[in-house]
Amino acid sequence: MSYSVAPLDKLIEEFASLPGIGRKSAQRMAFSVLDMSTDDAKEFAQAIIDAKENIRYCSVCQNLTDADKCSICNNDLRQKNIICVVEDAKAVMAVENTHEFSGRYHVLHGTISPMEGVGPDQIKIKELLARLDGSVEEVILATNPTVEGEATAMYISRLVKTLGVKATRLAYGIPVGGDLEYADQVTLSRALAGRNEL
Repeated sequence: MSYSVAPLDKLIEEFASLPGIGRKSAQRMAFSVLDMSTDDAKEFAQAIIDAKENIRYCSVCQNLTDADKCSICNNDLRQKNIICVVEDAKAVMAVENTHEFSGRYHVLHGTISPMEGVGPDQIKIKELLARLDGSVEEVILATNPTVEGEATAMYISRLVKTLGVKATRLAYGIPVGGDLEYADQVTLSRALAGRNEL
């Protein structure tokens, strides 16, 4: 008979159900929760409940927010003529952490994936098109360099070009500090295609 404590097993199981969390990590997280004071554990649980109940999509860009409009859409200092289109809210955080982009965002909440049964109507493309009212000059397509990300970028670029809006794609290539000999063919070909003059 193996050692088992039902509430602990359930807690480990819940943590392990999160993406990217293996059984060992889930175990460590569960034991960390057990080491918390009761007040800290309640605060932790309440933070999860509050996030689930209060976070929604921004009415403009579809990013995550706890208000009608997110802080980026509410910021009048951000450029209104450039929209960076990303797959999810994590990508917004990644771009924001560079401190290089001062435009607005649009979060698709997925990519077109016929194999998964996800078509253009299942992600936030029509909401993007509704924003292209003549004030937007450029749409930067910053979807991931996967088959689905590429297909989504191509689909959106065709749509926005018909509206007279410039569609650009993030450059992909050799990472800083990377070795050419270890780069795959796709990465190398993208680096060559996206080369810049010095």
